[in-house]
Amino acid sequence: MDTGPARQHSPVAAPSAAAEERDREGSEMGVIKRKNIVKGSEGGLKYICDVCSVDITNTVRIRCAHSACTEYDLCVTCFAKGDTSRDHDPVTHPYSVIEQHSIPIYTKDWGADEELLLLEGLEIYGVGSWSDVADHVGGFRTKDEVRDHYIKTYIESSKFPLPENADPKDLSLVEETPREVFQARKKQRIEERKEAARTALPATPKQKPTASVPACHEVQGYMPGRLEFETEFCNEAEEAVQHMQFDPGDGINPRTGEVDPEMELKMLVMQIYNARLATRAERKRVIFEHDLLNYRKNANIDKKRTKEEREIYNKCKPFARMMSHEDFETFVADLIYEHNCRLAIAQLQDWRRMAIPTLKEGEVYEHEKQIRAQRPAPTGAFDRLGGVRNVAKPTPPVETPSATTALTAPELPERLKATLQPQISATSSFAQAPTSTKGPLTNGSTNIPISQLKPKYSVPALNGTAPLKLANENQAADLHLLTKEEVDLCQALRLMPKPYLVIKEGLIREAMKHGGGLKRKAAKEICKIDPAKSARIFDFFVHAGWIQKV
Repeated sequence: MDTGPARQHSPVAAPSAAAEERDREGSEMGVIKRKNIVKGSEGGLKYICDVCSVDITNTVRIRCAHSACTEYDLCVTCFAKGDTSRDHDPVTHPYSVIEQHSIPIYTKDWGADEELLLLEGLEIYGVGSWSDVADHVGGFRTKDEVRDHYIKTYIESSKFPLPENADPKDLSLVEETPREVFQARKKQRIEERKEAARTALPATPKQKPTASVPACHEVQGYMPGRLEFETEFCNEAEEAVQHMQFDPGDGINPRTGEVDPEMELKMLVMQIYNARLATRAERKRVIFEHDLLNYRKNANIDKKRTKEEREIYNKCKPFARMMSHEDFETFVADLIYEHNCRLAIAQLQDWRRMAIPTLKEGEVYEHEKQIRAQRPAPTGAFDRLGGVRNVAKPTPPVETPSATTALTAPELPERLKATLQPQISATSSFAQAPTSTKGPLTNGSTNIPISQLKPKYSVPALNGTAPLKLANENQAADLHLLTKEEVDLCQALRLMPKPYLVIKEGLIREAMKHGGGLKRKAAKEICKIDPAKSARIFDFFVHAGWIQKV
């Protein structure tokens, strides 16, 4: 049997032999191919005997060097027996002996085989793909460990691009750490990391990335993956420069040495295009800085503002382009506070002209003023439009802004002290105040209990409907469970006592779940009756102090 020259690879000569083999394969096949890459195994590449299929990754293997056999490996046993498969001919084909060089050559904890796999991985996957390179090296090496070793050993070496111990005659690491000791350490390290990987907690599954489609975001047309919009500002700006060309030497007339008019026109178009790009970037900056992409959040905040606050906020939006988000919010809040202060001052001046001495009397005056505004205009006997006025929609009550009311409330100091406490507790504390106190109270209030000064609630009548008459319990069951004000409410809204009690129980239960507060919209959903009736019931409950308006 004609056997090829058996080569005993030294630790330093191994990379060169592998490089020759790699060059031969690259010249014949055009691309480097490996049998199998097992990610996270003891070795980055796993070699199998082509006859008996035994794993020969960590032992000596025989490789056929004939061009007819591509990556044909045999174990020592099959090679000694002369076994063959496929197109391999053990009689005429040359071969080479390849053994594992698991000894340190550059550092104490990296073997020659790992150094070779590291360089091969960098050649295949490129510098920067450290996860793929770590899988190629194997031995449970992490990507950070592989990256740090490459940078420290090769990049930071004084003999760059060669390592410090690249001299073939330098065998200091081999003599310091024998092969058996190094292989034992490597096996122990692999076993420890394998056990740690087996007992480690399962990794958090990767979240599906947000697709850059309008359906995955609140703002239609915005692509969060690219931080761009489908329709940008000046979306046709690129059309003016898409066919423009600049060749070397263009723009200067060789005879006169002046710039051609065509080149001046091109430069002017480019300046306009750059100005549009700068404006587009500035508008994006405003959108991102002021968090305008969260449409739902901003819409919910805008709903909580009053009509006057919303108008002020919309008028101040142009100033947001020259302010940060925090400065803009402070600026708008100060303007709204100034507006409320002006309204409160105007209201106080009106009370002074009406000779109203105290804030409590001013509150009564405002309530009676709203009642007078709701009354229909008087009609004469010969008024032809009298019938039309009677069925017309009543004048809506004049609503004072909540912030202005807070600035003119009689309980102003107490409200400032207990801004987080429910208004029910504040009202009850006033009602329980002793009436024998001498002298005026805070803000000019008298010693009369507030419960006595509280105006009576008048239920607005429904349009085109006559009130219901509830005389006794024979006509309406459970009438005795209602107060006089509740009876008036049921008569005006044409509600029987029993359904009213069910609505009352539902509203109070829902309000108790939210700390005593309830929204008008939620009250309408609970009542499940005519919206006009549910609104009047909600206003009556708020006036009575049973629930708080949110």
